[in-house]
Amino acid sequence: QVLLVESGGGLVQAGGSLRLSCVVSGRTFSNYAMGWFRQAPGKEREFVAAITWSGGNTYYADSVKGRFTISRDNAKNTVYLQMNSLKPEDTAVYYCAADFSRSARPAVVAGPYDYWGQGTQVTVSS
Repeated sequence: QVLLVESGGGLVQAGGSLRLSCVVSGRTFSNYAMGWFRQAPGKEREFVAAITWSGGNTYYADSVKGRFTISRDNAKNTVYLQMNSLKPEDTAVYYCAADFSRSARPAVVAGPYDYWGQGTQVTVSS
């Protein structure tokens, strides 16, 4: 049993910053990758960022590259998403997800992820 809980969402003005956190608890194994996805109203869930177990490799959607940074602290079982220079189009519910497949490269689509958090709302006003 694995539980993921996101936090850190909120309302910010365009150009502002937020840091999201996702804590993983329960029965876990080492070598799981983590990803962040988001879903805006009326839109499909889309990939945002992913990180390998070691943190040595990160992957970003083109829409957020250079503005968002994914990181993790395995001692705290936590993954982060630092979001800078936020834009109104970043408004969405943000979800973290865990991938236990031990693939060399984390998935950049939602389907292969094994566990998901409940989501945290990010709203960026103009």
